[in-house]
Amino acid sequence: MKLFKSTHNFGYEWSLVSAANWQKYPNENCPHVRHVDVLNRKLDPETGVLITERLLTVEQNVPRIILKLLGTDETQYVREISTIDPRKKTLTMQSVNITTSHLLTIEEETTYYEHPEDKKQTQMSQQATVSAGSLLSRWSNMVEDFSLNRFKHNAAVGREGFCKVLER
Repeated sequence: MKLFKSTHNFGYEWSLVSAANWQKYPNENCPHVRHVDVLNRKLDPETGVLITERLLTVEQNVPRIILKLLGTDETQYVREISTIDPRKKTLTMQSVNITTSHLLTIEEETTYYEHPEDKKQTQMSQQATVSAGSLLSRWSNMVEDFSLNRFKHNAAVGREGFCKVLER
């Protein structure tokens, strides 16, 4: 299993960042995200907490040999559950790959929260784990390293694209 952690500050208030999150895709920086479909949405009228389940369709640009080894093609699916708590001023997104999850699991948790010292800024913490299943045990280290590096690259590109959404 491989682990990735990062933090980032956005120079915008939490309310703007949490609203912009819903406009993150489509995004010219993240052309691999093809579609985002809302599967379910629940609002707790007492707490104001909004929970949204989405399905992301992504096109992975990985070497053909890896796709052949995994027995899949470029189209992949990711399940995301977002929880927005307006009272606590947190937006937490948990996602996991659906496609090839029996071979390789990538779990991510990203949380946006109001900066504790400057209410005009929002902090983001991001954590991901990559773990290869037992069928890939012989190549698990190589596959996990490749997948983690790919995740790091996509995370940086995604932050850059999100900044452009915020600037608009």
